[in-house]
Amino acid sequence: MLTPVILSGGVGSRLWPLSRESYPKQLLALVGHQTLLQDTVTRLEGLANQSAPLMVCNENHRFLVAEQLRNIGVSAAHIILEPIGRNTAPATAVAALTALSCDPEALLLVLPADHIIADAAVFREAVTAGIPLAQANYLVTFGIVPNRPETGYGYINAIDSIENTAALSVKRFVEKPDLNTAQQYIDSGEYYWNSGMFLFKASQYIKELESYAPAIMKACRESIHNASKDQDFLRLEAEVFKNCPSDSIDYAVMENTHAAVVIPLNAGWNDVGAWSSLWEISEQDSEGNVTLGDVLSEKVRDCYLRAEHRLLAAIGVENLMIVETADAVLVAHKEHVQDVKQIVSQLKANDRCEAKLHRKVYRPWGSYEGIDAEARFQVKRITVNPGGSLSLQKHYHRSEHWVVVKGTARITKGDEIFILTENQSTYIPLGVKHRLENPGKLPLEIIEVQSGSYLGEDDIVRFEDVYGRDVNCEL
Repeated sequence: MLTPVILSGGVGSRLWPLSRESYPKQLLALVGHQTLLQDTVTRLEGLANQSAPLMVCNENHRFLVAEQLRNIGVSAAHIILEPIGRNTAPATAVAALTALSCDPEALLLVLPADHIIADAAVFREAVTAGIPLAQANYLVTFGIVPNRPETGYGYINAIDSIENTAALSVKRFVEKPDLNTAQQYIDSGEYYWNSGMFLFKASQYIKELESYAPAIMKACRESIHNASKDQDFLRLEAEVFKNCPSDSIDYAVMENTHAAVVIPLNAGWNDVGAWSSLWEISEQDSEGNVTLGDVLSEKVRDCYLRAEHRLLAAIGVENLMIVETADAVLVAHKEHVQDVKQIVSQLKANDRCEAKLHRKVYRPWGSYEGIDAEARFQVKRITVNPGGSLSLQKHYHRSEHWVVVKGTARITKGDEIFILTENQSTYIPLGVKHRLENPGKLPLEIIEVQSGSYLGEDDIVRFEDVYGRDVNCEL
C-alpha cells in the first residue's frame, strides 16, 4: 500500500510577512484558492492503491491542519504532532514506524507540504514509475530537471540509467553552488535540483536510518512507543523527541546509502522558497508585474505587488517585491529576497510578535484580531465558528467587556448562563469563571475590551476545554 507522508513542519520565514510561525506558508493560499498543503494532498488523487495520508506537523498547527483537511473532504490516517521541529529524517522515521504498525509492506511517498507542482499528472506518472523501484528496496528521490542555473537549491549528480526503469543512479549530492558552478551543472546535463521528495519502503528507510543515524532511530522509536492519542492526533513523547538529533533525510541517509536512485521530474515544480519564486510562477502583466489586492502602479516594471488589507501604490520602481499585511510591510529587491530571513531573525532577537503572529490569530474555535492596545487596555474582534466554544476560564489580572456585533452568543458567567444577540453586551469581572460559545448556525462576532494590569495571553486559568488543550495554552 502506498502511504503518502505529508511533512508540514516548516515555517517559511523567507515569505514573511505573510508566512509566520503561527501560520506558515503551507497553510496559505499563495496561488489559487487552495492552500499549499491542500494542493499537496489533492494532487495525489488518481494514484492507485494508496491509503489515507499521514500528516506530520508542529503541535501548534494541529487544529489548522485538521481543519484544512476537513475542508477538502480528506481524513488523515494520523496527524502526528512534533513538540519541536527536528528536520525531515526524524519526522519521516516516526511516520514510517506508524505506517508499519498497520502495513508491514508500506511504501512511503514523502512530500513537503509547501511545494507547487503545475502538472500533477506528470508528477503522478513519476511516482508510479518509482513504485517498482521502491518495492525492490531502492530509495527513490525525484530530481527536478533544471531550467536555469539556480544557486538556492542543492543538486543531485546522476548519470547511469537503471535498466528498464525511468531512474538514474545517484553519484553524489552537492550543496547549493555559486552561479558559475550552477551553470556548469546545467551545461553538463548530469545534475538535477534536489526536490526533497522521496519514495521508499518504510522498513527499508528504518533499516538505513538505523545504520547511518542510530541515535535518531532510537529517539524516534521511544517517542512513538510512548506517544499518546489526543482526539484526532498522535502526540509524540515530548522530552525524548526534543532530545532527538536534528537532521534531514539527505544528510542522514541519502548521502550515505548505496541504494539511492533519482527519477527526473519535469512537472513545473517550485518550492516557493522566496517572493521572487512567487513572482516567477504568477501571471504577469505586459510590464512584468504581478499585482494582487488593491494595487495602483505607475511606471513600474518586473515587480510583485501584494496588498492584503489596504491600498498599495507604487511609482517608478523596478524589480521590487512589496507585500502589505495588517501589521507589517516588506519592500525587498528581487536579488535580495533570500535575506528576508535575516529580518525575521532580527524580529525574534528583539522579541517582537510580528515574527510569530499575524494581527489575526487563528484558534480551533475561530479567530481573534487585535484592533487597539495601550498600557492597560486592548480591544479585540473575536469570531467564533458555528458550534465553537472557548474554554471555561478565568483571569487574575484583567476584566473584559463583550459586545455582540453579529450572531448569537451563549455566555457562561459565574453561575449564570444566558444568551446575547446583536447590540447586547456583558461585563466579565476579574477572577470570574466565564465561557463564550456560538450556539447558532452563523459565525458569532464580538468586540472584546480588556482592561487590567497585565493583558498577556498567558493570563488564563483553564477549567474545561472541548478541544483537549492544556490548561496553560493560550485562549
